[in-house]
Amino acid sequence: MTVKNIETAAVRLAGVLHRNPVCSSNTFSEMCGAELYLKCENQQKTGSFKVRGAYNKISALMEKEKVNTVIASSAGNHAQGVAYAAKRLNVKSVIVMPRATPIAKIAATEGYGAEVMLYGDCYDDAYQKAMELKNGMDDAVFVHPFDDPDVIAGQGTVALEIFRDVPAADVIVVPAGGGGLLAGVSSYVKQINPRVKVYGVQAEGADAIVKSFNSKKRVVSDRVLTIADGIAVKAPGSLTMELIGKFADGMVTVNDAQIAEAILLLLERSKQIVEPAGAASLAAVLNGKLDVAGKRVVCVLSGGNIDVSFIHKIVEKGLIKRGRQIKFRTVLPDVPGSLERFSGIIAKENANIIMIQYDRLQADLQLNEAILHVACEVAGDAHGRALITRLAEENYNIILE
Repeated sequence: MTVKNIETAAVRLAGVLHRNPVCSSNTFSEMCGAELYLKCENQQKTGSFKVRGAYNKISALMEKEKVNTVIASSAGNHAQGVAYAAKRLNVKSVIVMPRATPIAKIAATEGYGAEVMLYGDCYDDAYQKAMELKNGMDDAVFVHPFDDPDVIAGQGTVALEIFRDVPAADVIVVPAGGGGLLAGVSSYVKQINPRVKVYGVQAEGADAIVKSFNSKKRVVSDRVLTIADGIAVKAPGSLTMELIGKFADGMVTVNDAQIAEAILLLLERSKQIVEPAGAASLAAVLNGKLDVAGKRVVCVLSGGNIDVSFIHKIVEKGLIKRGRQIKFRTVLPDVPGSLERFSGIIAKENANIIMIQYDRLQADLQLNEAILHVACEVAGDAHGRALITRLAEENYNIILE
């Protein structure tokens, strides 16, 4: 993977992509003690960086021979990139996606003109099906989502743009699933300016690259479990791991709660809609996974294709992580006025009840008791603790959930 490979890809992509400049963030800079920038690939064509590699791959193929059909497997973003690139280059596309793929990503892929097939529980299952289809079609070419030199070169153009906008960058932080983006970015960065550190970030529930990087051999996970579906990959690529092992400076993980918190912060502070995989880089920096104090740091927000129906779940998880919501239960006398008294105390403490469930039927209750399940919105951890303390002073036995 040479600088020339990536610069050639940039030429092919000229006029195809949105030119999204790297933007600074005073809020996040203050939070992490660094000069922090965001590379907003969530605002890219098709909503992620994946269009870069897909377009470069298909374009490179067509420079050598006529291509009639391309086949791909994807959890969503690569699918849209391939579908968009194929439509623009007048090629038929067939995409195999896991059954759990968000509806928004399926609809968007079909909207770009692709034929979509749903198969399996994760990306790796979809990949096996796509290879079966490819082997049964003489004129079809498989476009791998990450383990392909032309795809990696296309993803590496992200680094080229970062250097144009922040030439004095010290650290670049990149989400990683199969490793194509991290391989491309680290390859370009280390050949242009070895001083710059490049780190990859994975979800704790899908950490095959972290294990592979640390053990210096390719490791395949038995299962993946994370809200970051875009990087939920069991098996990293052989080529991507070779490049990551050679060029990346380190790998870290973040958990789902940290990812959710980063998504919420991006919504509130930067007005950015970012999918879980795309927010992993910022989550790592904000949670102290990397030593970035006093440095110029660029976090790649790799995608923004989040299912709208899933946003409220992410927001709720983020609010709980930040102490903005608390859930608890307590037992009340099952008599008139007891619920009014209880809610009055909460109101005096300036908390807001957002969910309440009154249960008289639980087996271990006395005949004159009811159990109350409550969710409250509070200003933060300190406010939540003050509310619980006040309720305890009023002789309520509070059990946090």
